[in-house]
Amino acid sequence: MPHPESAAHSPLLDQHLAELTEAAALGPIVDLACGTGRNGLFLASRGLPVVFADRSDEALAEVREQLSARGLTAETWQVDLESGPDEPLAGRQFGAALVFRYLHRPLMPRLAASIAPGGLVIYETFTVHNLRYGRPNNPEFLLLGGELPAYFPGFTTLHAFEGFLPGPDREVAQ
Repeated sequence: MPHPESAAHSPLLDQHLAELTEAAALGPIVDLACGTGRNGLFLASRGLPVVFADRSDEALAEVREQLSARGLTAETWQVDLESGPDEPLAGRQFGAALVFRYLHRPLMPRLAASIAPGGLVIYETFTVHNLRYGRPNNPEFLLLGGELPAYFPGFTTLHAFEGFLPGPDREVAQ
């Protein structure tokens, strides 16, 4: 049975599907810390090359089950992005990266370097404003206001939003 998260992908993917399709011509799209792969599965179902990356073998097993059930093929990559190899992204290049609900600041320069010129990053996670709503509440996992763009110098911002979305997987602020 699919994990509940696997049912609904982020609306940001619909909003930027044309750009993601262009970026996929530069290299595969990596879904970092993918969990059960709800976002990458959406793109794979659109025929885009996806690399599902997560440290959890159980989560990746579920991704493989979903891929098989849908008749899709994609790479799954078990990798610890935090305490694994010093450079987990070294030698890898991607046309785009998807990062949802995950933040590990030491990875940011390596992530930016792994994106092909002209590539794309879609990054959605919690900010310090989340402290008033509950978890996550560890500052290590919460972006400061305006912090994210500083990790991607030379990238063009297509969409940015900092604030509260009551149903982040159902609507996207304009």
